[in-house]
Amino acid sequence: MSSTSVPRTPTAAGPRRLPDAWSLGLHRGALELKQFFRQWEQVVFTFAFPVVFLFLFASIFNDDLADAGISASQLYVPAMIAAGVMATSFQSLGISIAVERDANVLRRLRGTPMPPSSYFLGKVWLVLVTGLLETAILLVVGTTVYDVALPTSVEKWITFGWVLVLGLTGCALLGIAVSSVPRSARSASTVVVLPFLVLQFISGVFVSIATIPEWMLNVGALFPLKWMSQGFRGIFLPDTARALEPAGSWEFERIALVLGAWCVGGLVLCLLTFRWKNRRDD
Repeated sequence: MSSTSVPRTPTAAGPRRLPDAWSLGLHRGALELKQFFRQWEQVVFTFAFPVVFLFLFASIFNDDLADAGISASQLYVPAMIAAGVMATSFQSLGISIAVERDANVLRRLRGTPMPPSSYFLGKVWLVLVTGLLETAILLVVGTTVYDVALPTSVEKWITFGWVLVLGLTGCALLGIAVSSVPRSARSASTVVVLPFLVLQFISGVFVSIATIPEWMLNVGALFPLKWMSQGFRGIFLPDTARALEPAGSWEFERIALVLGAWCVGGLVLCLLTFRWKNRRDD
């Protein structure tokens, strides 16, 4: 009795390849944005905060600065753009990552096959989109309400691009690094918001740099907010406004140097300090 053997055919395909880190980062970014825009209170507070402060300060300090050829309200527009950039990067990431760590979200993500870089790419997309939206809103308010002129030269738009990108990057990396400081989600807001608030006072955002003591200016100059504010003033204000700067110039080379250094230094800080779980879980 003979038997015939039936060739076996594979019933299932081989193991599927996981998406690369870039693709997963795009998916994480879409998820981060969806979660952000679903929380309407957070959306309104994030985008309205600099606009409200712009209206307040521009209404209180509405004198003309004849020597600089601008009004005080125009001076606040680029400063609030810089503050808005830092709010959507440093403040947003510093608080949200600390909350996710406290809720063990980071620990669960670390246990999945997803590369760690994809998680940070998702945060980058969140910061990029919200930072651009915040900047666009403030530019619309500044140009329609306070007669701030948009740049007319390609060179100034290029300068605007690199100041925005370097500022967002440096502040985002600093926010990721500072997210490891709070011991719990409850303390995250205090730990992150307090230094951000102080920096706004000593970096020429809330108060004119001409009235800030020199030692405070020197402290503010160690951080990116002061240089973003100065860079945006150089882009959106006339050249006559340079007289208000301590150095009498926009110092774009120094701005690029300091913001670039914060991008490198912020990355080093993240590598040295970032934690996937709370210290109490060690």
